[in-house]
Amino acid sequence: MRVPFPAILVAAGLVAGACKSTTNVTVLPAPSSLESVTMNEAVVLYWADNAFASDAADFSIYRVYSASYNGACGTRWSLEGTTVAPEFLVGALTNGVTVCYHVTALSKDGGESDWSPERQDTPRPDARNVAVYAYTVNPGASGFRFWDDLNTDGIVQPSELGLVQSGTLNSIDFVVDRSTVDSSLWIIPVYSGTTMQQYGYVEDLTSIDFAPASGYAGDSLKAQPGYGYVFKMVEGSLVVHYGAVRVTHVGRQFLVLDWSLQTDPGNRELAPPRAMVTTSSR
Repeated sequence: MRVPFPAILVAAGLVAGACKSTTNVTVLPAPSSLESVTMNEAVVLYWADNAFASDAADFSIYRVYSASYNGACGTRWSLEGTTVAPEFLVGALTNGVTVCYHVTALSKDGGESDWSPERQDTPRPDARNVAVYAYTVNPGASGFRFWDDLNTDGIVQPSELGLVQSGTLNSIDFVVDRSTVDSSLWIIPVYSGTTMQQYGYVEDLTSIDFAPASGYAGDSLKAQPGYGYVFKMVEGSLVVHYGAVRVTHVGRQFLVLDWSLQTDPGNRELAPPRAMVTTSSR
């Protein structure tokens, strides 16, 4: 197993633009945008990091709030959590129920900004979106395995597919980790029989319909939104499976990906299996 490289959060920004009130409390600008990625029983929120960029010295955290939605956002807002990064994974949601969100920035002396733009999102049953953390952020949810034959019967079952596992295991297909140079996220093959290659930019996971016959290597590759990556997994000397992922979101702490696996050994045709199960970590 390759040892994932250590990482530290590298934060950079221009120090300008924060406002001081008459009581000497710093009020940072509100995040100027708020976007989301719909997941299975979860939502990824990400926003502009302009509050930190305006005054890095006085910036403390972001606060994430939620409210009900019924044609419009409700008036009773609850705190979902806090984060220093401009991204947040909201878990344990109910599929089909829309929730409203907004984000504020908090300064070190307690001043809270105005709201970001509101954003509503509706989690849905979708086997594609899987969150995998960087090893240095959450080692227990930094590894991914296309298929783990948990009951050792040699038969692929839905509950054995697309598993987020510990990045410390040498049986996972790959681990995600963060660069110490620029905080970019990298996909690192782990299992001795797993190799991969970058497929290039693809509009959808279904665009990767046939795995290349050659060109695989054990090198790490930078995770880029919209890019596809194809994997060749060799068990022993005879059994070969092909899989693919398409990265849909890359943040500082985790990435979100779609995946597919051809369960027929040796078959290079790739299409999302109908009985896939998404595993996400809160």
